[in-house]
Amino acid sequence: MMSNPRLWLAGSVALVALLSLVVIGYLLLAPRHSLEVTATAYTSRPSETSGDPYMAAWNNRLTPGEKAIAVSRDLLERGLNNGVEVKIEGLPGVYKVRDKMNKRWKRRIDIYMGDNLERAREWGKKQVVIRW
Repeated sequence: MMSNPRLWLAGSVALVALLSLVVIGYLLLAPRHSLEVTATAYTSRPSETSGDPYMAAWNNRLTPGEKAIAVSRDLLERGLNNGVEVKIEGLPGVYKVRDKMNKRWKRRIDIYMGDNLERAREWGKKQVVIRW
C-alpha cells in the first residue's frame, strides 16, 4: 500500500496517459484497408518497360533495392496512389506505390525487383493480401 495518495494518483494519471497515447498511435498507424490481389514481379529491363527502364509513372525514378510496387489502375480508386505505403503478405518491410500498370490489369500489383530477373522469376505469380 502506498503511503502517499498524491503519488499514487500521479502515477495512475501518467499510466492512463501513456496507454492513451499507445492506443491513439496504433489507430493512426494501423493499416485501414486490406485486399487480396494477384502479385507478380517486374524489373528495370528495357524489354519490360517503355522508354527509360528506371523511370516509373508519376515521374518516380526507381532504384534497384528499393521496396516499390506498381498497381493496377483500378486500385487507384481504392486509395493506392503514388507514395502510399503497403504491407505485402509473405514479404518483410513496407513497400511504396511508385508505378502504375497497364490498364488491362485488374486487382493486381507488380513488385519491383530492380535488375534481378532471377528473383522476379522465382517470385512468379501469387495471390497475396496487401494492407495499407
